Amino acid sequence: MKHLDLFSGIGGFALAAKWAGIETVAFCEIEEFPRKVLEKNFPGVLIHSDIRDLDGSEYAGVDVITGGYPCQPFSLAGKRRGAEDDRHLWPEMRRVIAQAKPNWVVCENVYGHVSMGLDKVLADLETEGYAAQPFVVPAGAVGACHKRDRVWVVANATGWSEQQSSARRNERGLQNKILPGRRNRYYLTAESNADRIADGISRRVDRIRGLGNAIVPQVAYEILRTIRAV
Repeated sequence: MKHLDLFSGIGGFALAAKWAGIETVAFCEIEEFPRKVLEKNFPGVLIHSDIRDLDGSEYAGVDVITGGYPCQPFSLAGKRRGAEDDRHLWPEMRRVIAQAKPNWVVCENVYGHVSMGLDKVLADLETEGYAAQPFVVPAGAVGACHKRDRVWVVANATGWSEQQSSARRNERGLQNKILPGRRNRYYLTAESNADRIADGISRRVDRIRGLGNAIVPQVAYEILRTIRAV
């Protein structure tokens, strides 16, 4: 299976894809420091710099497109300007999806997306011919010691009836695997008090920012390995 990774950051989706036996064929990341991380950890994989310049038709037929499009328009920590925010880049991801027509799409964003913008994303995916299902998965669901709720959207091209039927059969198994209830010992009531001081580490601000913007690859792995099994 082939994978195109948008808004790649430091490569969380690509790492999960590697674990799941899926080949990442290209990245798209605009910031310098994450691009250097990608170049180091995934040598030889093409990196596009700006999604607004990316022609999705170059990747027509790719199996999976992933992307954690910018969260600032929806984050509860920000001004929540939604589509009025200059960083609202979901329309660009939708364009690439429409051009490439992958079998599967996996998106990630902050919990605040549930109350702002998520319905639009689901409607857009349906318009493009996908059946989409959102999940709210905390980092604690895969053993992390903090909550970090995130919205994950898994979409399958509805024209692939056999895949869609298999996806429905596997949906409950996926939920049972990575969506524990609030009584689960991993679902904590507060974020951990992580120490953000990193004296003596080069480019520590870039590193902290890169980690803060990153997905939890262990969650993405459970999704991608299920897709590969389907």
